[in-house]
Amino acid sequence: METIKPQVIGEKGLDEIARVLDGANVIVHGLDGVISRWTTGCEQLYGWTRQEAVGRVVHNMLATVFPEPLDDIRARVANVGAWWGELAHQHRDGHTVSVASRWVALLPEGRPGLVILQTNSDISDLKETQAGLAAREAHLRSILDTVPEAMVVIDETGTVSSFSAAAEKLFGYPANEVCGRNVKMLMPSPDREAHDGYISRYLTTGERRIIGYGRIVTGLRKDGTTFPMELAIGEALANGKRIFTGFIRDLTSRHRMEDELRQAQKMEAVGQLTGGIAHDFNNLLTVISGNLEMIENRIDDDKLRELLREAQNATTDGAKLTEQLLAFGRRQPLNPKLTDVGKLIADFSDLLRRTLGETIELRTVVKGASNQALVDASQLQNVLLNLALNARDAMPRGGSLTVEISPAKLDLDYVQMYPELRTGDYVLVSVTDSGIGMSAEVKARAFEPFFTTKGPGSGTGLGLSMVYGFVKQSGGHIQLYSEPGQGTSVRFFLPAVHGDRIGGKIAKPAAGDEILRGHEAILVVEDDPRVRRVAVSRLKDAGYQVVEAETAAQALILLAEHPDIALLFTDIAMPGGMTGDELAREVRAMRPDIKILFTSGYAEPRIAGRELARARSWLKKPYTAMELAARLRELLD
Repeated sequence: METIKPQVIGEKGLDEIARVLDGANVIVHGLDGVISRWTTGCEQLYGWTRQEAVGRVVHNMLATVFPEPLDDIRARVANVGAWWGELAHQHRDGHTVSVASRWVALLPEGRPGLVILQTNSDISDLKETQAGLAAREAHLRSILDTVPEAMVVIDETGTVSSFSAAAEKLFGYPANEVCGRNVKMLMPSPDREAHDGYISRYLTTGERRIIGYGRIVTGLRKDGTTFPMELAIGEALANGKRIFTGFIRDLTSRHRMEDELRQAQKMEAVGQLTGGIAHDFNNLLTVISGNLEMIENRIDDDKLRELLREAQNATTDGAKLTEQLLAFGRRQPLNPKLTDVGKLIADFSDLLRRTLGETIELRTVVKGASNQALVDASQLQNVLLNLALNARDAMPRGGSLTVEISPAKLDLDYVQMYPELRTGDYVLVSVTDSGIGMSAEVKARAFEPFFTTKGPGSGTGLGLSMVYGFVKQSGGHIQLYSEPGQGTSVRFFLPAVHGDRIGGKIAKPAAGDEILRGHEAILVVEDDPRVRRVAVSRLKDAGYQVVEAETAAQALILLAEHPDIALLFTDIAMPGGMTGDELAREVRAMRPDIKILFTSGYAEPRIAGRELARARSWLKKPYTAMELAARLRELLD
């Protein structure tokens, strides 16, 4: 602050200032604050008359709130000659008066000390307006930070001026990396190159192609991945300039669900078709077989009899094919009975072992005291035999096959992803091999009838389709996990039976079935966004702090940034060059004290091709919120 030399002024000079500026808000007082002049403007501003104010200490009378200590202000006036700032005064009736105040030091003629000439400008309305704007801005910001749809605001040049919290999460950029840059950074080619032309064309012609309408476009994340999104744009004028507000909805999950629905509809249509054909074809086979039998009884030529037997064998093989088609079409005759699935499969394992041969190790694991379901036992054995044969063909040089039976509970979070399912208790049967695995294209068509990767004459392509049909007809659900070179796991859920109640219906929670809660920070690593979203939601509901990553490389960066992370919860099979157990080794090197919980869609972790250390724990998908919470407390406590 520039030093101002105090002017020498006499009492008459002070009276003249007060008279000339009587309509303004002028106060003359000493360094001690005692008022000597009080203008009419001050009377109107504060409600105190001149007679009431003169002789009183101004700071006490007006209950002044200073932005800094009063002694510092007095020292500034004495040393520099002036001070200015904002003050809060109290009106005589008690309401607050905000002023912009300027203090100037004067030297009184003929007596020691300083006199302060204080001028005050009423800014109460301005402060109220600012407070109102701040409140509205805070309210708007709270809305933008909580609204689930992302919001991006740009100007006429395409420069981003606002980037909501949901947009930060969706695109992976913090707002400070986007604001001030062109919005085309969020677009892949060719939209990126064409965007400036879109805005220019609209400003020139006024033709609306996007504004006011929703359209499906592609977004570009910071990590380079793209995703489908619905974009709706609004336009407004601010200070004579156009601004454009875009609301963005991520369609990744919706597209995935639509794809799954289309696949289910396709399988349903094919099932109806193949079931109908098989039914009619069985009638034809019955006619053919019956006529062959009658002809055989009427001829004595041994050579002709041999030809008839070959024809009869062919009709038998045809009947087996139609039986598989009926199974896929869910029209096969079933004889469901209350069956202990664990005992049935354990007793059947000897036949499976002989089918697999000596180069393949068979392991049967039965968990839980009760694994009862209402199923056709012979058809279930046929399903296991088909899966074992497929596994054998996928392991030409030998390997391992694991059949695991265990109780499973499907909760609301899980069944929301599969509309045909109902919550409740199930028996889970997992058949997992260490074979060559499947590509994404093969996996997508694996359950379709007549689809096979085997050479001509080596398979009908009806094995897995028959398994699919049996599980669906039994009221269950089937999943297929497979990666090239990592093996295959076929898992199917059969509605469990407890006493006289058939599983698959909504069950009342048992006493004491409460979710165990926690407070620790957990790093969740999962490449499937939908599965990750469910896991994160469950953990947050249980009270945990959650940091989420899509890849192992991203997880290592986040781990370094968050030293408070107490547990790593990671999938085992992940893309990106580093699997879950490799990530765990890196994490152990960085943080030996951290707890690690694995999850996998395979029947056992070693299907990923690596044995996990005995100290580590894992959780099989699908897991319930209660199972996850219990396992976390076991590790963290």
